[in-house]
Parts: sequence; C-alpha cells; structure tokens
Amino acid sequence: MIKLGKRTLVRRRGRGGKQFRAVTVGKITPAKYPNFRLDQNHSGIIVDIVHERGRNAPLAKIHFDDGTYSYIPAVEGATVGSKVSVGAGATSTPRNILALEAIPDGTLICNIEKNVGDGGKLIKSAGASALVFAHSTSGVTIKLASGKFLTTNPKCRAVIGVIAGAGRKEKPFLTAGNRAKYMQAHGRLYPTVRGIAQAAVYHPHGGGRHQHIGRQSSVGRTTPPGRKVGNISPRKTGRSRIRKR
Repeated sequence: MIKLGKRTLVRRRGRGGKQFRAVTVGKITPAKYPNFRLDQNHSGIIVDIVHERGRNAPLAKIHFDDGTYSYIPAVEGATVGSKVSVGAGATSTPRNILALEAIPDGTLICNIEKNVGDGGKLIKSAGASALVFAHSTSGVTIKLASGKFLTTNPKCRAVIGVIAGAGRKEKPFLTAGNRAKYMQAHGRLYPTVRGIAQAAVYHPHGGGRHQHIGRQSSVGRTTPPGRKVGNISPRKTGRSRIRKR
C-alpha cells in the first residue's frame, strides 16, 4: 500500500474554504467621510462607538446637522457626545475633519484621503497616525507611520488625531490555545511546522537528515499547487557576492 501523505498548506488554501475567505457577515457600512463640499461648514455629534467585525479600530457613528449619518475610525479621546466639525470653518483640534491645506505642519492626522473624495484610504488601523510635514506648490507632504514621505493633493481630507485602540496588542496571549484561536480567526494556522522538518510524503522540502532543503528552493509561477512552495519566481536569492576592488 502506497502512502500518499497529505496536501501541503498552500494547496489546501487554494480550495477557497470559509476559513480562508474574507468575512463579510457583520459588516456595518464603508467607513468614509460624508460627501460635503470643502467650502461648506458642517458639524456633527458622535452618537455611538461601535465595533465592526474584521476591523481592529473602533468606529465612531456621527450624526451630522443635515440629518445624515457617517461612520469613520474613532480617534483617541473621542466619546459619545463629542462634537465633530467638518469644512472650512473647522479648527485643527482632535476629531475635526479638514482639508490638508488647512492643517498646520507638525499635526498628527489619520484616515487620509489618497484621492480627493474617496472617503479616506490611508492610516486607518488602530494606533496609527501620520504627520503633516510640509506645504508646497506641488502639494502637501505627509510623513507616514512607516517613515516614508507622500505628497498628496491639498484638497484631500484627514482627521486630526491618532486612531484609537493602540493598546490592543499589549496584552500577551499567555497560552498557546489563545494564540491558536486568534490565528484561526485570521485564516492562519498555528503552530506551523517548517517544510524541511517534515517527512518527504508531507512536504516537497522534507525527507532529509539535515535541516536543509538540499536543492534550489526557487519554483516557477506556473508550478502546480502541490509543488508551489519556497521562493515563487524570485528575481534573485541569496547574498550579493560583489567583490570590492
């Protein structure tokens, strides 16, 4: 009797099971700004702080003066009953929504529009923020959380402040079971075993006495799922062996 082994992880994920799909049940609504003109001045009240499934930052439900509701990521210090100002007359204080051209240099901002009117695409995760670095004729330069600089349209909007929920990672898992449940909820497996530590029937990299693949680990982009492990169509691997003269 021939022992065929089991499918590799990448091949099993290719089935598209529910544990590997993006969760859509429990979603409230897209978190973006209301469609107000920049020359108009509006105000709103935070009526609720809610949690949306699959999002690590809380959402602030805002009731604006024109009767509409909008959900945006809540900033630190936002509470139910807090006032939010939008438009040309808003000041650069936390929770207010302004165009980048009206925000002074050195201000911490979040939920930044990448293109004018898209509702906010950048800096939306818990505890994240960016810094307004400089204003110029080419646009407004922003220093992102990664340290990179981005020059955007001065008409793009942003929220003054830092996204709430920064302390969510401070609590340790304490037990492996809690971490396993967390990884399962995010479509990942825990614990994971290296391919070179497995038997040959379980993984293409397995079967050797030493903890080494023993051959090139690069595979092509058209490799079948059972063999598509390792470096997928890499441009280069290994160390750069450039000799100094």
